Amino acid sequence: MVNTSSNHENQSLEEQLDYSNQQNKELSEQVKVLTEQVRHLTKLLYGAKTEKSKYNAPDGQTSLFDDDSTFTDSEQTEEQSQQTISYTVVRQVQKKRNDSLRADVEVEVIHHHPENTNCTCCNRQMVEIGGTMVREEATFIPAKMRKVQHVEHAYECKNCKGDAFQPAQIERGKAPQPVIQRSIASPSVLAKVIYDKFMQYVPLYRQVKEWERYGLNTNDKNLSNWVIRTSHDWLLPIYDHMKHKMMSKSILHVDETHGQIINRSDGKSGQSNAYNWVYRTVPCQGPTIVLFQSALSRARSVLKSFIEDYSGTIVCDGYSAYDKIEG
Repeated sequence: MVNTSSNHENQSLEEQLDYSNQQNKELSEQVKVLTEQVRHLTKLLYGAKTEKSKYNAPDGQTSLFDDDSTFTDSEQTEEQSQQTISYTVVRQVQKKRNDSLRADVEVEVIHHHPENTNCTCCNRQMVEIGGTMVREEATFIPAKMRKVQHVEHAYECKNCKGDAFQPAQIERGKAPQPVIQRSIASPSVLAKVIYDKFMQYVPLYRQVKEWERYGLNTNDKNLSNWVIRTSHDWLLPIYDHMKHKMMSKSILHVDETHGQIINRSDGKSGQSNAYNWVYRTVPCQGPTIVLFQSALSRARSVLKSFIEDYSGTIVCDGYSAYDKIEG
């Protein structure tokens, strides 16, 4: 009798153990799936990316974010289905599209005259009584490449050449110096490269194809060198002059914001923060000057390197780097 009771208890404990093991297995699978979802969503939110990614749900699962009807169809109860709701929709008058050209755009007027100006009744010459502008349109003239060759001509005085006591008199024309030495880039080409990169956000490697269509064979390395040389040789002196003017003002606004640089010179990850410092004068002290300073850190030394000679008042936030700045 005792053995029978013990066997029954052992069997019951084995069944409970099997049930617990099965339940533990199912819970482990759920934890695994939820952990993978959290990892994927965390990567979408905080991971490195250049474009928005779309979440792909695991096999056999639906995505809450891909179903457009999830929150659009309201639940109908029996009481709601028997109600009749009436309302008045006030339609906004759609504004007429107003495309226009600036006043300084070059104007070309095309006159359209009748092919035959003889009267169809008496065959006499008709007289113009007026004209009406029926429409105007915007015409785009595509850019084109032109090869400009600079030729320096030399002139010699033949009269002095025949005089043995006079040195040869030769005058030679002087071509203007190029923007970049030993480069075919003209100011117009450099201006477009810089404009497309910084104003139109077109990377240099994509500009290469466009320049090839125009007839200029180059590569992104050359374009990069052009931008660097132009900035250093021509724009940096302007920047320094503006900074000199800025340091003479009595009030200066300063702030900084973070960003990211993919290829950092300090070896840190591209996900590390870099900073852009902005310095601005006030309008009441003459033309407003705004200058930017890029740096890999937010350290006080970056700020001091810019305003080390400044003795005026700095308007800033409560960031500790602004404390104890000695002009």
